[in-house]
Amino acid sequence: MNLPATSVAWNSVSHCFNSNYDGGMALVRILVDGYSLLHSWPELAAGRARHSAAARDELVSVLTQYQDSLGTPVTIFFDGSGARPHSKHDSPGHIEVLFSGAGRTADDLIERATHRFQAYGEVLVVTDDRAEQDIVIGLGGQVASCGNFLQMLGAELNELAADLKHHNRTEQHRYRHAVKRTIAK
Repeated sequence: MNLPATSVAWNSVSHCFNSNYDGGMALVRILVDGYSLLHSWPELAAGRARHSAAARDELVSVLTQYQDSLGTPVTIFFDGSGARPHSKHDSPGHIEVLFSGAGRTADDLIERATHRFQAYGEVLVVTDDRAEQDIVIGLGGQVASCGNFLQMLGAELNELAADLKHHNRTEQHRYRHAVKRTIAK
């Protein structure tokens, strides 16, 4: 699996702000303020406008890898209207992307989703919007700043890459031994 080119910058992310999430609980869903995360992650889709379809697609791609690795559903919220990004990573458990549409904001949708998902378990909201963080905490949700989330994301994707590398080495070793046994017969 190829990690995004931005993976080299995982350890350089140090701009952590408010967070009441310690990573120690099982989550029912992760709700991401898409533009907040894009603005906090200039290395992703470098050279692209933060509100561009290309930047959104890149974010969806990386968060799909994260969702697949972690096993926790992720929903990304964007202000405005738009089409679902064209992800190459669509799967039966594809990532959910929602646009607020006219007269609403992504924050409105995040608050509503936080309230609704609370009945099923812990919800984590990723945003650098301090007012939104306070509202989510008031609703009983957990929050992570974009900086904290990027560190969690990087750690998970790096662990996935290491696991895949170990698995591939093990399989190569098994294959070589199987070939040697076949030739020896």
